[in-house]
Amino acid sequence: MIEVGTASWTDKTLLESGWYPQSADNPEKRLAYYAKQFPVVEVDSTYYGPPAEQTTRLWAQRTPDAFTFNIKAFSMLTGHPTRVSALYKDLRPETDKKNIYPGDLPPEAYEQVWSRFLSALDPLAEAGKLGALLFQFPPWFGIKRSNKEYMVEVAARCKPLRPVFELRNASWFDGDNKDETLDFMREHHLPFVCVDMPQGYKSSVPPIVEATSDLAVVRFHGHSDKWTSTDIHEKFGYRYSATELDEWAPKLQQLAERADRTQIYFNNCYRDYAQTNASTLIDLLQDVEGD
Repeated sequence: MIEVGTASWTDKTLLESGWYPQSADNPEKRLAYYAKQFPVVEVDSTYYGPPAEQTTRLWAQRTPDAFTFNIKAFSMLTGHPTRVSALYKDLRPETDKKNIYPGDLPPEAYEQVWSRFLSALDPLAEAGKLGALLFQFPPWFGIKRSNKEYMVEVAARCKPLRPVFELRNASWFDGDNKDETLDFMREHHLPFVCVDMPQGYKSSVPPIVEATSDLAVVRFHGHSDKWTSTDIHEKFGYRYSATELDEWAPKLQQLAERADRTQIYFNNCYRDYAQTNASTLIDLLQDVEGD
């Protein structure tokens, strides 16, 4: 099974692009329209602030039975700097810092962040619409024992939910480390996230198309020449050509043969770039399957 979708359905530039029909003039209608075009979506807003249970309940109510949401893990859970204002109000520490890390919280508060984040997803899980939880680690999360142990810990904390892992430090894939990393993930049934992204940057990792469990995930970040820009639309404002996607189609088909379920997300979220690229890839995959 190959499912293709995008990493957003609410981006401001997407709404301005004309991709949605004029009749889709509110959040409920836009999500319903999106769900008619694609079977899956990745929610990235949950990285910046944990979701409310009433929000996930609405998502479940507004989508068809077979629709799937993948949820990006809250920044605090992946070791990224987290805005104090993004934390649950009763868990915010007294500090002058704008951003904090897990070590800045008392252990019991950190445990509460985990518990509340996961429980807020219950409406999606109960509706059978919760796919995987994306744990995208920071560029400084390199290959070492403690980081491997944390990935195993994440999988245990999330059960019965499924975490998938995106690594953004090249040390995981340097030389013999590549096989070590993939073997480790296979041993612990940790789904590997393949990424297509600009090369030559500190956070760059190669596009390794491998399955390490029954679930395979691929994320397309684009190839913007402004990858280091703090403007998110400059960073991800890249439209894949049909030729580029045509080269990917057979690789993705082969990947799908090594997993029970394969999810592909376009994260080049600027205007309708992600949506049009996703539609093109769906057509190309159907052509490959038909050959």
